[in-house]
Amino acid sequence: MKTSLIILAFFCAGLLMGLGHWMPPQWLEADLSLYALYVLMLLVGISVGSDHRSLSAIRRQGARLALVPIITILGTLTGVSLVSVFSDTLGLVEALAVGAGFGYYSLSSVIIGELHSEALGVVALLSNVMREIITLLFAPLMVILLGKLAPIAAAGATSMDTTLPIIVASSGKEYAIVALFHGIVLTLMVPFMVTLILSFL
Repeated sequence: MKTSLIILAFFCAGLLMGLGHWMPPQWLEADLSLYALYVLMLLVGISVGSDHRSLSAIRRQGARLALVPIITILGTLTGVSLVSVFSDTLGLVEALAVGAGFGYYSLSSVIIGELHSEALGVVALLSNVMREIITLLFAPLMVILLGKLAPIAAAGATSMDTTLPIIVASSGKEYAIVALFHGIVLTLMVPFMVTLILSFL
């Protein structure tokens, strides 16, 4: 939760700097968010590629592991589709793009901000941060009411890092590999799915 609060604090600080016109004009003219996206993609690749122990443990589990991220993807996209029906301002494609962030708020919000609008990028940031915070707060309750895979699905891409400790504590150590694989797959899917969905606009 500390990480989520830090991200929110930086977002609020940026918002205040923008409203107060405290940024140098040349920074505003440069497309800094695009460069930030390039750096994020590089770091994601390094993080996934360098963790050999997790990748080898995942290979030992076999094909059944693939079902968990697939169900999470289908469930998330179905859920945001239903939300769009009751929204006057958020269309189906926009809702799907936000949902396809799968909790990876830093990357998905930058991509959506670049390809669509800053406003939808903010929606993606806040909704995906809330996904992580809800998992951190309610993971034990999810296990009781919905089963041991529920916190993993709720965490989305963060199941491999920030929410992993609470998932292990709530669901058990045997679910650590499932959570790692789930998070890696969704992390890799985010840029492709968000870009693909927004291409339909």
